[in-house]
This record gives sequence, C-alpha cells and structure tokens, in this order.
Amino acid sequence: MEIKVLELMETEARFILSGTRPEVANALRRCLISEIPKMAIDTVEFHLGPIRDEEGNEYESVSPLFDEIIAHRLGMVPIPTDLNLFTFREKCTCGGEGCPNCTIMYSLNKKGPCEVYSGDLEPLGGNELRVKDELIPIVKLGPGQALLIYASAQLGTAKQHAKWQVTSGVGYKYYPEVSIDYSKCEGEDACIKACPRGCFGKKDGKTVVVDQEACTLCMACVEACANKAVTVRGNQEKFIFEFETDGSLSAEKTLLTALEIMEKKFEEFRELVSSFESQ
Repeated sequence: MEIKVLELMETEARFILSGTRPEVANALRRCLISEIPKMAIDTVEFHLGPIRDEEGNEYESVSPLFDEIIAHRLGMVPIPTDLNLFTFREKCTCGGEGCPNCTIMYSLNKKGPCEVYSGDLEPLGGNELRVKDELIPIVKLGPGQALLIYASAQLGTAKQHAKWQVTSGVGYKYYPEVSIDYSKCEGEDACIKACPRGCFGKKDGKTVVVDQEACTLCMACVEACANKAVTVRGNQEKFIFEFETDGSLSAEKTLLTALEIMEKKFEEFRELVSSFESQ
C-alpha cells in the first residue's frame, strides 16, 4: 500500500492510496471517522446561586438555555490534542480519577449582558491548551445573568460519542482513468462541453485530457461522444482520498495515527488467525 500526498494543509488532506483493495480503503475511511482519539469536554460543573463581581454587583447564575444544552455545546468545541502528552483516563495511573496526564481543566466566568464564545474558556495550564476556534457561540447572557462553570476534557473516540470525532467529509473514489481513442475521435467538442468538471481541453487542435483526477466517473463524456472514442473507468486498486479535521489534530497527525491504528489491528488479526491455525 502506497500513499502519495496531493494536498496537505493544517486541517485538510487529499492523497492517492494505491496498491490496495476497496475493503482496505473503506477500513481506512472508517478508522479516520471513528477511531482517532482526541480530547473533548466530558464533564461540566455549573455554579448555582448568586455571583458577585469585583464591584459588589450581584448576578443570577442563569442563562436563556438549559444547563444541559450549554454542556452539550461545550462538548462539541474542538480541544487542542497532543496524543503524546495524554492517555485514556481508564488506562491512566491515576485510576480514572483525573490528573494532568489524562485530563484538561477549563473554567469560564462571564457576566451579562454579553455573548459567550468558545474563546472564553480558560485552560488551567499552558496557552497551548487554549481553544483555537475562539468564535464558536455558546450562549447569549442578558442583564443580571452570569455563567460560572468548570469543565474537564478527556480522551475518547467517535465510537463513544460524536464530540470525539476528529474528522469530517471523509471520502474516497476510484482513481479515474480517462483515455481517448484518436482513431475514432473526430475532434468534436462534445466531451469538452459535457464534462461538468473540466477534465477535457484542446491542445494543438486535438481534444485531450487535461485533468484526469478531477473526473467523478459520471460518464457524461462517454454518453456525449457519438463515436465512442472516450473511455472512462475507475481503478479498483487506486483511490483518491480526502478529509478535513476540526482543528483538534492536524491533518498529517490524523492520517499517521489512522495508519498506526490500522497496522496494529491487522497485526492483532494476523496473530488471531495464526492461533487458530496452530490448534
């Protein structure tokens, strides 16, 4: 199995996966969606009762939304994740009680009237733990209203809950192979006009394929060509993959982690099969 990177940005990746089968490509897709660990807010504690500011003004600990809705919104905020620093709470040496090796603590203290955003979450630690997307709206507080909370984030995967899903828009397609039989082609522009992705163009008066990878295998060009000079097929051992992350992990780290997880699973499966064969 080989990977050729076409585009790699902080939160987006597009690459060619070759030398493998559709079932392996689909396994990678599922792994990217549901098995990459990330930090997410899992527990939120709300202060109840009146809140006073430095000037002695009193605020009521209420908001227009139920506490459960606010907690859910906080859970969906992407939390910066360093997989080298944190471990799953159930595997931590603290016995699941929560410690700096498995938990990130945040506080939020806002008094109305104001709008509360994800950037108002203050990490109890270094600035590298501060939320990157600071303008995710949480709730709008009115006059006399206040919000004081303490939240803890821990590692999890999307198999447990969607708040731990790192990726979105994960998909792949067969690598398109587009060819023109010039013994049949009469140089008409039918395929150029029919293609919705601009895969064809003109060069030295001839119709040529200018962007093969943009092809979606819709077959519009094949249907438009009266002489059947255009052939389109999908290579079932080669795929174009793309995905994006929510910013909690970089696209590069996400892909490398998925490959490590798959390698481990394949090795465990190989050992399991070997144990059955030896019986």
